[in-house]
Amino acid sequence: MNANRMPLIDAFKAIASQLIVLHHLAAYGPLAGAAQEVAPGTIGWFYDYARIAVQVFLVVAGFLAARAMSPQGGALAGSPWPLIAKRYLRLAIPYFVAIALAVAGAALARVWMNDEAIPAPPTLAQLAAHALLLQSVLGFDSLSAGLWYIAIDFQLFALMTLLLWAGRLGGGAPVLVLAMAAVALFWFNRNENLDNWAIYFFGSYGLGAAAWWAGDRRRLSAWAAVVTCLAIAALVIDFRLRIAVALAVAVALAFSQRSGLLESWPEWPVLAFLGRISYSLFLVHFPICLLANALFVRLGLSAPGVALAFMALAWGASIAVATLFYRWVEKPAASGRIAAALGLAVSKA
Repeated sequence: MNANRMPLIDAFKAIASQLIVLHHLAAYGPLAGAAQEVAPGTIGWFYDYARIAVQVFLVVAGFLAARAMSPQGGALAGSPWPLIAKRYLRLAIPYFVAIALAVAGAALARVWMNDEAIPAPPTLAQLAAHALLLQSVLGFDSLSAGLWYIAIDFQLFALMTLLLWAGRLGGGAPVLVLAMAAVALFWFNRNENLDNWAIYFFGSYGLGAAAWWAGDRRRLSAWAAVVTCLAIAALVIDFRLRIAVALAVAVALAFSQRSGLLESWPEWPVLAFLGRISYSLFLVHFPICLLANALFVRLGLSAPGVALAFMALAWGASIAVATLFYRWVEKPAASGRIAAALGLAVSKA
């Protein structure tokens, strides 16, 4: 069996990415308003709760970061900066292409409808902030609904890398990570003004790291138990559904790693495929949702049933475009070709 293949991770990513698409379809544009007339409960649920699926990505990202950089719970021996730069370059090509698609999609949508969901034409400063993954930190509006997460993912990876590197001084790398996670759970995540920064989300990310380390019965399970108890205590003090979901995903990953299910279940090709393209779907779906709304308006449609049909078409079109995006942009070989054409040095790892 391929040791790098984790069907359960694919399944989590597949389901979470679909929920994010459905959340945005239920949150933006005239399609959502029209569809709510015929299915208020369903549309309302997707609007209120489907966005919590982001927690799945946060936990999985922490799990995979610990697996890659500290598989046995050790400190990072080398300099963190090459790893951080490599992470940026790995994200950059798909991210930049997604920005181009978002700008083009918004420009076309503006021709057909006037809606607050459509981003304004970008300024040079706004584009520069996006290129640095600092758009939200610097106060710029995002050019697409999915781009904020890429910036947060990069921040979280950088913070995790620095914590693991700092841990080499006393051999307490997991201690630093789990301590930061605990602080985030009790304080940072309770302040919504911090949601442009990694520290707001590090509780979920740290739970993912703890889930990986919990696979080592001999040494680090106790730390996983400690942070799990801390997460429960944080929920008792201030219940947040997002943290409860993150904890449930982390526990499921820890159990599956110990039991062997992580690399063997579920064997469903559809989930494997959707998990594989989940990052691409995250990047490209919003412009397609905007265009579906714009076409609905352009054709002068208003019937709730037709709106539901358009939402379904937008959902399917998002998956189709994400498939092409993954094949021609996101895959390391494809990103490498694009980077070479642009004269950039980007790793294929």
